[in-house]
Amino acid sequence: MIRAYKFLLRPTVRQTAALGEMLQDHCSLYNGALQERRDAWRHPSKTTVRYGDQSAQLKDIRAFDPERQGRWSFSSQQATLRRLDQAFAAFFRRVKAGQAPGYPRFKGTGHFDTVTFPKDGDGCRWDSTPHDAQTRLRLQGVGHVRVHQHRPVRGRVRTISVKREGRRWYAVLVCDQVPAQELPPTGRSVGVDLGTVHFLTTSDGEHVANPRFLDTMAEELAAAQRHLATFPRRTRQRTKRHRAAARKVAKLHAKIRRQRLDFHHKTARALIADHDVIAHERLNIAGISKAPAPRPDPETPGSFLPNGAAAKGGLNRGVLDAGWGQFLAILADKAESAGRLVIPVDPRNTSRTCPPSLGGCGHVDGKSRVTQATFQCTACGFTANADHVGAVNVLDRAGLVLCAAA
Repeated sequence: MIRAYKFLLRPTVRQTAALGEMLQDHCSLYNGALQERRDAWRHPSKTTVRYGDQSAQLKDIRAFDPERQGRWSFSSQQATLRRLDQAFAAFFRRVKAGQAPGYPRFKGTGHFDTVTFPKDGDGCRWDSTPHDAQTRLRLQGVGHVRVHQHRPVRGRVRTISVKREGRRWYAVLVCDQVPAQELPPTGRSVGVDLGTVHFLTTSDGEHVANPRFLDTMAEELAAAQRHLATFPRRTRQRTKRHRAAARKVAKLHAKIRRQRLDFHHKTARALIADHDVIAHERLNIAGISKAPAPRPDPETPGSFLPNGAAAKGGLNRGVLDAGWGQFLAILADKAESAGRLVIPVDPRNTSRTCPPSLGGCGHVDGKSRVTQATFQCTACGFTANADHVGAVNVLDRAGLVLCAAA
């Protein structure tokens, strides 16, 4: 298996400055390569510049500017150029698919936060031998940086990335040949219904409360954003107060993100520990959280009819705050490592079907969903919690999937 490990770095003041310079110089390389591609295409000859052409120029670039480009790893600079090449490949793929193109843009120093080293030992070495009871990461041009290694690294380290989040620095290790850590079988299966009122409801009737991390910090976040908005949006030189206000907003968002991630890991771990098979709906989260299309008024050109955008906006915030996509990805990863089975099923009518396994009749009717929390079958009168009904139907569909696979 392939797994990623993320560890907090504890650099010194001098190392922190060197890490910032490393990001800035790689950002300059990225922007310069992007400018070269733009200029070449705008030329009357319509020249196409590819990754191989720009990678071949690195030796001359490093010799021309040894202070800024020559001090860093050659392979990390190649990874930066490859990152730009992947951005252009994605741009052309979207153009061919008829989607919004999204032409690659220049990166500001605040939006270029990662430098990747494609191979352990080439400009970056993971030193798992303790030095003064500390694991260290050796970076070319920076030195041996202390690492807060909170868990052991399994498998073989393939790539290492250095990432900045706010004022914190992290090392992200991608390892292959990671052995599975299978858990003992439990003989239990469960269906899961995701929601916004309850984060999830199981087919056993258990509800996991939705912590609503964004709503909890909404007032504090709104105050920080209002303070940031008092500064001019575009100034030639940002002031110290402006930078402090921006860091405050970023710090609050980072705290919400960490809280949500911790909650997802713990919830997924609990499901994996207690069940051999976990079934969930195959959700189109992008479609669920999509803003409604405008409704032009046919009688008044240039005017629009109400389309429920305000109500839909509240639902979209709840869906995105819950973070279903991140949770399902974590659940799948933990299940693979523990030897469990995760089955996504078709979500259509799971909350509108009278569940036969609970004594229902199997009738499908949207009117049976009386309220958000109540299900009452219009055919047989069966009544139960709507989320519980959905979770039971999800588990029943997973059983049909397993029977068909067998």
